[in-house]
Amino acid sequence: MALPDYEGWACFVAVADGGSFTAAAAALGLSKATVSKAVTRLEASLGITLLHRSSRVVAVSTAGAGLLDEARAMVAAATAATEAARGDRLDLAGPIRLAAPMSFGIKVLGPPLAAFLDRHPAVEIEVLLSDARNDPVAEGIDLTLRIAPLADSSLLARTIAPVAASVIASPAYLEKHGVPKHPLDLAGHRLIGYGHRQRAMPLHFHRKGEEATVLPTGPLFTNNGDIAVPLIVSGVGIAVLPDFIAADELASGAVVPILTDWSLPQSHLHLLSPPSRLRPARVRALSDHLVDTLKMSCTGAHDQYIALHHERKTG
Repeated sequence: MALPDYEGWACFVAVADGGSFTAAAAALGLSKATVSKAVTRLEASLGITLLHRSSRVVAVSTAGAGLLDEARAMVAAATAATEAARGDRLDLAGPIRLAAPMSFGIKVLGPPLAAFLDRHPAVEIEVLLSDARNDPVAEGIDLTLRIAPLADSSLLARTIAPVAASVIASPAYLEKHGVPKHPLDLAGHRLIGYGHRQRAMPLHFHRKGEEATVLPTGPLFTNNGDIAVPLIVSGVGIAVLPDFIAADELASGAVVPILTDWSLPQSHLHLLSPPSRLRPARVRALSDHLVDTLKMSCTGAHDQYIALHHERKTG
């Protein structure tokens, strides 16, 4: 059996991703002629056309599009194996693509990434912040932070820590409208909705065998919690938000947690990576660093805010 034409596949992927032979040559550090010959050789060995060429444009053929994801995976695996072997013997260097939720990235990721880059100055991290669910394999993302239940997939997953959420309101709002003593009391309040699906997603509370379900109704629903924080501070209503989104306001007392004897369904922070266990040393190092540092960031904060709130009430 003939060996795979790894150079040909790498050149095909580079042309498809770069949109031209010129861009592919620059990305691979090869001449344009070398890239063109490698793709032509690969097409001849396969007996199919991977790329349609004209004087102005290069387009991936239907057959090429059907093979592109597998070709990317092949090239990524070969690259990862090479870099993994080299990385254990060399200083960490090179690019890493990291995806994370928008608010979490802005509020939490800065210090851990700064510490990592200070330790490994030759590493280059591209951070992609979005609340949309990405496809790490198709988008060439090395590591993905996700706060959501994990769907069945081939992705490798590491669960970092639970992500606590609180029911919060401003002291001024509670003084004017009263403090809810039971989740069902929220039905009589202006409840700001937050989530990534439809507005009418119920909130499920539980404590010691007792359960309560509340349907958010109020003046605002948003898929990004940052916009809700100033509204809560100004007394517009009550919201259920992850603690990291309102961390500063909880610490300062601008908002306070309520219904603290009730619990909400637990979310978790996960770190996802493509299915190949052969990863460059720099990616393995960042993965371990994020797990260690973010675990400390996520755990303990909720109990701190609750204790601080009770201290203010009794102080």
